[in-house]
Amino acid sequence: MAPTTIRTPPALADFKPLEDHLQQTPETFFGGKPVLYYHATGAKAWIAKSQRGRLPFFPADLESEPTDPEGAALSEGAEETVEQKVDLYVNSQNLTIFSPSAEVGFEIPYPVISIHAIKTIGTGDTKYPSVFLQLELSPDGGADDDDFETVELTLIPPTISAGTAAAPAQAEPEAEPTIGKKQPDNEATKLFKAITACADLNPDPAEDDEDDEYDDDRIVFEGDAIEGFQGVFAGSNSGGLPPPMPGSSGWITAENVHEYFDEQGNWLGGDDEVEVDVEGEEEGGVSGELGEGAGTVRRREDVEGSTEGGGEKEEQGESKRARID
Repeated sequence: MAPTTIRTPPALADFKPLEDHLQQTPETFFGGKPVLYYHATGAKAWIAKSQRGRLPFFPADLESEPTDPEGAALSEGAEETVEQKVDLYVNSQNLTIFSPSAEVGFEIPYPVISIHAIKTIGTGDTKYPSVFLQLELSPDGGADDDDFETVELTLIPPTISAGTAAAPAQAEPEAEPTIGKKQPDNEATKLFKAITACADLNPDPAEDDEDDEYDDDRIVFEGDAIEGFQGVFAGSNSGGLPPPMPGSSGWITAENVHEYFDEQGNWLGGDDEVEVDVEGEEEGGVSGELGEGAGTVRRREDVEGSTEGGGEKEEQGESKRARID
């Protein structure tokens, strides 16, 4: 998703106004005209002289200095900054900036905009709002910050955007109290909010490297996985079960339950006590593949006796090895 240079200005008919988009349900959510969130003509674009030539509408030999009143409010760096008049098209697909004088424009995908913020030009009583953009124009994103081609751009929209018509001259009404009322947004704030809304519609694409970041920490299970299924392993050629998962100590399934229980549900170990030591090796009776306590059968009188008497305490001094009755 790289920026695109254009040679003809966009037509307003190519976009769908935001007001129309909000008033009716779209016929389709795929394709269709991009929604125009903000449009302004005659905006000012500033860039440092050292970065001329990195954007198509800022040729390397451009020498136009920032104009007043914003240019006069610059406390420092005015001689190191150049200005270009541009038209702005903030739409749901990209941010399009076109310069009529240079007859060239730039379609900027929103993931390329790494930072956008409201920037105040000037100090004291002479302050002018603008929108600051930091663009990362590296074609492949780079492996570290040194690979990025960063460009810092300042946009100063006109006092009245192209989509706002001036009201006819009328007698000024009496001033109303403004305490507790929200003041209307200036053009820089409208531009900032439009870029923010469209950037939310175009998040950064997922990187494959991020998915593989923790590959070394994954638990790897042995066995042949069945294609198309994650975590499902095939059995052996003899029809047996797949290898047990780590820590499972074997499985009891519908296919091998007859090896551990009879038709009445009794444990096939019989009445013989089977003890399993700490190392998990069997000392007699059933297979030691099962984990500690597996296959334990408790009689009703044993459970009721331990409940009424508060449990057998005389066995506390005995071995704590698992006992299967």
